Amino acid sequence: MRKKQITAAVLAAMALSMTACGGGNTAESGADAQAGKDKQEADASGNGQVTLRFSWWGGESRHNATMAAVEAFEEEYPWITVECEYSSWDGWVDKVATQLAGGTAPDLMQINWDWLYQFSSDGSKFVDLNEYSDVISLDNWSEANLQAMTVAGKLQGVPISITGKLPMYNKTTFDKAGVPIPSTIEELREAGKAFQEKLGEDYYPLAEEGYERMLWMVMYLQEKYGKEWIKDLQVNYTVEEVTDGMNFINSLEEDHVWPKIETIIGDGAENFLSNKKWMDGHYAGLTEYDSNVQEIAESLDEGQELVLGEYPTDMGQYPAGMSKVSQGFAITETSEHKEEAALLLEYLTSNENGIRLMGTERGTPCNTAAKKVLEDEGILGGLTLEGNQKVLDFCHYTFDPNFENSALKERTGVYYEVFDNLSAGADPAEMAQYLIDSINDVNAANPY
Repeated sequence: MRKKQITAAVLAAMALSMTACGGGNTAESGADAQAGKDKQEADASGNGQVTLRFSWWGGESRHNATMAAVEAFEEEYPWITVECEYSSWDGWVDKVATQLAGGTAPDLMQINWDWLYQFSSDGSKFVDLNEYSDVISLDNWSEANLQAMTVAGKLQGVPISITGKLPMYNKTTFDKAGVPIPSTIEELREAGKAFQEKLGEDYYPLAEEGYERMLWMVMYLQEKYGKEWIKDLQVNYTVEEVTDGMNFINSLEEDHVWPKIETIIGDGAENFLSNKKWMDGHYAGLTEYDSNVQEIAESLDEGQELVLGEYPTDMGQYPAGMSKVSQGFAITETSEHKEEAALLLEYLTSNENGIRLMGTERGTPCNTAAKKVLEDEGILGGLTLEGNQKVLDFCHYTFDPNFENSALKERTGVYYEVFDNLSAGADPAEMAQYLIDSINDVNAANPY
């Protein structure tokens, strides 16, 4: 594919960046001086100050790390100013959908992998990054990772990490109940009874709503029946099999493994991480992405200890679990400064200083250069690395592109509708049929 022709200003800035990354307070070389001269000439020809917009979601620690990396980028490229737009996850998808539809999206965006299919299945919303391979070190990703971000024949983003959801527990509460961290479903059931008897009716070893209950059900079905969830854009399970899965979910509620959903809604919290019952240990477990482990740990009250659990393997004889590209960075087609946005993307993912500052706030990077830098610096380790390894070792399947479609995953989506009703006493067989029909409808409307 033809490489994008980079402007003189960008090339000059890249030359300055590479010499700066060489380290040391050395005197300016002839090449440095020439690069500066080239940059001045480029500015004189009309390439002056550029302002980029960059958006992402996450928690406070991710915000702080990303802003630190952006500030370092601006110091290295003083002719580029970056306006940061960030918030928590809640409401973010609706905001992104509106921006992309209205042509008002930022230049560089943190994206979810499935958005490539949901918002840009025709390749119209995001730039083909192959055309900026002069700037972006695409060789730092495996071909398989890049292929996962290639939709409609365009490399519409680069992946940040590979992730999956796994159980995370508050060890402090388990110690208080006198039971070990569970590694099987039977141990989870035993923990539920112990919590109820020793700590009280309002203590639970897990707390899950619609999306996470969906993940637990699919994992149960995969282990028991040995099939991928979706095949040829259709749910690959019968109504009877999915009903079996619904009954499994109900059994965990009945055994005091997790509370009724009406109880969780009644807590009045915006999300689990701001729910006092999670923060103080009444809810002693969540199923969350390994890429969010630092944020999960920091959400607990002082004195509470987070540990990672095991995927239970006593539900059947087959391998199970699903992983996906965690997040990516993409440049929008509406950007008026695509080359500069490519420079920022490169800095955040492959520049040594940018890598150090970004750290593991988005999980264990699948960019080989970034992973090596973090390993050499002793930054990559602890719960982040442990969680990612558990995901990679256990998960046998990958998410289908529509599994996290907003019509299914969001709080107003099908998963929540189904499991809210199931928890309230709806017929499992009716909910199974409705879930299957709804997912098949979403797949029919969003083929891939």
